[in-house]
Amino acid sequence: MTHIALGTIPFGTTVDEATSFAILDRFTGAGGTMIDTSNNYPFWIEGATGRESEATIGRWLAARPGMRDRIVLSTKCGAFPAMPGDRTLERSEGLSGATIRAAIEGSLRRLGSDHVDVYWAHIEDRVTPLEDQVDALAKLVETGKAGELGASNHATWRVERARGIARAAGRPGYSLLQLRHSYLRPRPGTRMPEWGHVQATEETFDYLRAEGLRLWAYTSLLAGAYTREDRPIPPAYDHPGTERRLAALRSVAEELGATVNQVVLAWLTAQGVVPIVGVSTLAQVEEAVGAADVKLDDELRARLDDPALA
Repeated sequence: MTHIALGTIPFGTTVDEATSFAILDRFTGAGGTMIDTSNNYPFWIEGATGRESEATIGRWLAARPGMRDRIVLSTKCGAFPAMPGDRTLERSEGLSGATIRAAIEGSLRRLGSDHVDVYWAHIEDRVTPLEDQVDALAKLVETGKAGELGASNHATWRVERARGIARAAGRPGYSLLQLRHSYLRPRPGTRMPEWGHVQATEETFDYLRAEGLRLWAYTSLLAGAYTREDRPIPPAYDHPGTERRLAALRSVAEELGATVNQVVLAWLTAQGVVPIVGVSTLAQVEEAVGAADVKLDDELRARLDDPALA
């Protein structure tokens, strides 16, 4: 069984429906269970509505009787543009109670399901009181429309404050985080050029360990930059440590007869992280699910954790 989540941003737009279905079939056929989407994927593409990914997954589920009970279905709300035609996140729907209620109903309709297994607050809303956000999200769990709640792209202190509100009221709260994270590390303090991306830090992992939360990591393969010549390593990762970590990755991959991407995914899952892997071809699915066969012993993990020791 693979312990990665399938990222589905381009499904129904730049990846046509037939290919999307084939990818979903191969992923689940290989033992994959976690499928990640959102109610705004991919609104930023000209001509797209932002509803295509969910709708494509819903049609796939309708065509695969019994599949819904075999998967962990994850979607999000809060980052759909508030203004029709807007291709930015400068003004988004937010996390008011009314917005959350409307968003979950829309997602369930498009997905063809009476519940989602994980429901994420996609980006922060610092206008709506946290108490209102916590109340609206908790009701989704209490009424069976969501299984677990997660915070995506939130500051740690906001997550903890929201969890404290829920805890004090004896109600469901966030149990998962979704942040940007990969094997390579950006320079400390770097702001990602992608609007809304929040990078996991050492503080994040300290918090996860202390509170028993789990991380789902997006951009886990840096959009292909580990292996594709047409996808350079982003400038945020331009520092001496990157070359040391890349050298360690390539050395371990060669020893194991695996790809660099597979070693990255194996390293992440060995830490208890769920890497979200966006794919657009069957070949990319094959590589991703093949990471489940890559085993990192203590010596290999030590070399990856601290390339200076290699």
